[in-house]
Amino acid sequence: MSSNIDELVFLHQIAAPCHLAILAESIGLKTRIVKHAAELELDKNSNNFYLISQKGAALDAKGIPLLVSRLVNHVPVALYQVERGSLDQESALLLGVRGLLYSDQRMDLMLTGLRKMVSDELWYDRPLISKIFRRLVQQLDTNVDLTEETEAIVQRLTNRERTIIQLVSSGARNKEIAQRLCISEHTVKAHISSIFRKTESRNRVELLRWAQAYQSHCELVS
Repeated sequence: MSSNIDELVFLHQIAAPCHLAILAESIGLKTRIVKHAAELELDKNSNNFYLISQKGAALDAKGIPLLVSRLVNHVPVALYQVERGSLDQESALLLGVRGLLYSDQRMDLMLTGLRKMVSDELWYDRPLISKIFRRLVQQLDTNVDLTEETEAIVQRLTNRERTIIQLVSSGARNKEIAQRLCISEHTVKAHISSIFRKTESRNRVELLRWAQAYQSHCELVS
């Protein structure tokens, strides 16, 4: 498969084989397995994607590996081998984790999740993304004044781009956005690249945060 990711780096701190790495290799992704957190080096000259196993990791009160908070501001991070009910999904999403792969998930779903995440999409249940978005929008002070810079960004967004921001915020994937708007996935990706540039977002997590802050000023259209 085609991907902008140079390498998937797995932090796998348990004795069992890393089946997810084998799965990733089966779809043409280059992988590297690291056994200890101390050996994990961030290569900022490469476009690597980091997957951290929940099993064997030191966790915070939300069930998120402690290491994650130090990584998410620098590199894309997702979690795998997650035990259901042991982790606060909302906290993981808001922290900047790109997605969750559960230990009891079917292999085909794990494969789909991998494909989506290396294509810079979030991998969470859509209802969760929608719930967080609605909750944070409700908490916003709609009287917050826009800076001149942010107002200029909002004005540069086209109606189509505002629609796509709304769909992304609801958890829609690129394919679903394309079907909804009757355009190609390639065109959706081009629009999202333009949106990233205009909102100065590096990825969908940052775009979600931007939309949460300025949704009421964007007059999003459906």
